Amino acid sequence: MSEKILLIDGHSILNRAFYGLPDLTNAEGRHTGAVYGFLNIMFRILEEEKPEYLTVAFDLSAPTFRHKRYEAYKGTRKPMPEELREQVPLIKEMLSAMGINIMSLEGYEADDLLGTVARRSEAKGMDVTILSGDRDLLQLATDKVLIRLPKTVRGKTTVENYHTAEVLEKYQVTPPQIIELKALMGDSSDNIPGIPGVGEKTATKMIVQFGSIENAHEHLEEVKPNKAKESLREHYDLAQLSKELATINTDSPLEFSYEKAKVENPYTPEAYELCKRLEFKNMLNRFDPATTADSSMELEFFTCNDLSGVEALFEKAAQKDQVGISVLADPDQVYTVGLVLDEKEIYQIPVGGLLTGDYLCGKLKALADSTVLCAMDIKSVLKHVSLDDPKKVFDAGVAAYLLNPLKSSYSHDDIAREYLDGMMLPSKEDLLGKTSLKKAWEEELEWLGNYACYQAFVPCMARKVLLEKLDETGMRKVYDEIELPLVFTLDSMEKWGISVKGEELKSYGEKLKVRIQELEKTIWQEAGEEFNINSPKQLGVILFEKLGLPGGKKTKTGYSTAADILDKLAPDYAIVKDILEYRQLTKLKSTYADGLGNVIGEDGRIHSTFNQTITATGRISSTDPNLQNIPVRMELGRLIRKVFVPEEGFVFLDADYSQIELRVLAHMSGDEKLIQAYREAEDIHRLTASQVFHVPLDEVTSLQRRNAKAVNFGIVYGISSFGLSQDLSITRKEAAAYIEKYFETYPKIKGFLDGLVKDGKEHGYVTTMFGRRRPVPELRSSNFMQRSFGERVAMNSPIQGTAADIIKIAMNHVYERMKKEGLRSRLVLQVHDELLIETKKEEIEEVSRILEEEMKGAADLAVELDVDMHQGDSWYEAK
Repeated sequence: MSEKILLIDGHSILNRAFYGLPDLTNAEGRHTGAVYGFLNIMFRILEEEKPEYLTVAFDLSAPTFRHKRYEAYKGTRKPMPEELREQVPLIKEMLSAMGINIMSLEGYEADDLLGTVARRSEAKGMDVTILSGDRDLLQLATDKVLIRLPKTVRGKTTVENYHTAEVLEKYQVTPPQIIELKALMGDSSDNIPGIPGVGEKTATKMIVQFGSIENAHEHLEEVKPNKAKESLREHYDLAQLSKELATINTDSPLEFSYEKAKVENPYTPEAYELCKRLEFKNMLNRFDPATTADSSMELEFFTCNDLSGVEALFEKAAQKDQVGISVLADPDQVYTVGLVLDEKEIYQIPVGGLLTGDYLCGKLKALADSTVLCAMDIKSVLKHVSLDDPKKVFDAGVAAYLLNPLKSSYSHDDIAREYLDGMMLPSKEDLLGKTSLKKAWEEELEWLGNYACYQAFVPCMARKVLLEKLDETGMRKVYDEIELPLVFTLDSMEKWGISVKGEELKSYGEKLKVRIQELEKTIWQEAGEEFNINSPKQLGVILFEKLGLPGGKKTKTGYSTAADILDKLAPDYAIVKDILEYRQLTKLKSTYADGLGNVIGEDGRIHSTFNQTITATGRISSTDPNLQNIPVRMELGRLIRKVFVPEEGFVFLDADYSQIELRVLAHMSGDEKLIQAYREAEDIHRLTASQVFHVPLDEVTSLQRRNAKAVNFGIVYGISSFGLSQDLSITRKEAAAYIEKYFETYPKIKGFLDGLVKDGKEHGYVTTMFGRRRPVPELRSSNFMQRSFGERVAMNSPIQGTAADIIKIAMNHVYERMKKEGLRSRLVLQVHDELLIETKKEEIEEVSRILEEEMKGAADLAVELDVDMHQGDSWYEAK
């Protein structure tokens, strides 16, 4: 069996990955998506081809001979987008770290090098595979040279394969004649001009008939159609230049070593560290753990597992200004505690014997009286250690989140790499894989203790630099006064949970089931047949083929039945309206009616998890279950709130900010008209309608008010004329006119929003009223759609983020006031701008006063914050 060499067209595959896959950025703000996509394609082809040799070819930045010939004809190549350009040295660094051979040669394009090595290898009797996104390379195909062309559609990559036979079948010409085709029809992506008026079909017919451009020119009178004949007559010199440009040089003076191109194990320790730095977490499992030992292993850990030793250790820790701690535990059991005094004294304390979880957590609580406890995630510590003073703790995860809210996680290894001079530490996955904490503890795996040590080491060592960064960025106050106290507020909410009537939940599920079955029968009747409504493929056929509804967009898998398409059809077609209701109700049943029943605790309450390091704007989210996303547009959706009830002797008080984001916009923009409207307690949407549509206030119709409301809230979210036209079912021109009139009505708002975009472009981020930063890297993108998205983010993030800051401040103050005044009432839920208090009946008046004072006093705005408050014996009644 012949040896095989795989040749990769570096720039071409990087370019294909850049345009075919979503962009990624790492913690350093570097674009990495093209590199990630390149590696995925390369690994896939390596696994399929299993070659003995591998080389990646790159163009050099200096002009090649073919460049120069082209530039003599017309201009220069289109410049590479900066986001892609910066990834070229990165992929070369990665390939070098993997020990993969790279080839470049001044004066020659990568195509020429690929062609040269392909011909040399073929002459040696080897099988050759060339991986490229450039169809020019099809001219190199033979029975021994395979050209593989990746094709990415909607994030999925397939590969087309071409030997001589496949080229003939697809293009009706031989591989060498691909040059003739290119010369006639041109290729703008490769700067091959071609000749005017000749497309692919005409070029193919010409070459099939005459074999070459020269022969076609010799038989010019036989060329058809006349347009092509005259073009070839007039531009024959251009066709010859194009042929020269399209011809790959297969005899370049490249010095090539097969020895250096031998395939070795690419999963080296150097490549592993680079993958970690670039945050390619999905690739790390490709590496053999035996090869990934890194600098972190130089850290020395100590085990302390006797009572007297632990007592002495905690006494010593109490003398320090700060210590690092970690508590590895499940909800009902502590397994190991990590304790770090400094970079040399790193301890793991496993639970066992007299060293019980309660004992160790008690020692940590006492330690907080004399020193600052630094942890990766203080909220997880609070589940086992009863602390109550935010000034005595440091949360590295929250600090890192503030400094870069665009990341998806804030793990100890990420923070070490970013803030501890690039220190490379093993992640939790590296240490434990998919092994649970409980199993690791039962099997006495040493890596469990190591993980506890790393979890305590990083926050202790990174505290100083993280606080310095918060000071530098002006976010120290946000950390100290909003986010850190919020950890304690959220912990209290999670511990209390919210009571649920299990039987009513079942009854609610039955109501949904009845309505779903009714809708199913109605939809089948409207369709004229039974089909699977949950199948997009079957639904698409029914709607757009059988019923002939307009707007059908056919894809490879069938018609799209996405919500945005069906929403446009719903007003005119009853079946579509019923399908949308059916979808909502089935989701409501599976996610809430059925799903909530599975998460009711032994105490009859649901204990959701509130996340403060997830959203880029600073909003809180909830998971397990998500109680912030219950559909409330339809009555059946709202009814689920009836199953959430207060404890015996309590009622629910629900307080909701009224139009907080519009009020924030009024304050931050300083627009006098909008401020005045709020001060005069006007109906802001009616007033906007009156001024935008030039009608007296008392003559504003409900439709005009609704449209003005859409504009008011749309402006907050940076809506475009296209987006508004979709929302209101009007033309784009009408929507643009609405927006223009709005800005005429409130002139300072336009200047304010434009200023946010300008600041975002200049600084790379925008800020809330309280100084929270939101990076907007999209503003510097060369891609129009990305930049437009960035502009919307720059406009709405300061407004949304300020509103989020205000609700957090209110939550913290309400929680602290109730605790300070010794009330039995408790904050149990936050949903965007709404707070739900489980209120002792005797404390209703006092809690109402606290909510009113603290929510209205959370921020000093030019317009008063308004709070709607209701009470009831269920969340439904209180809302």
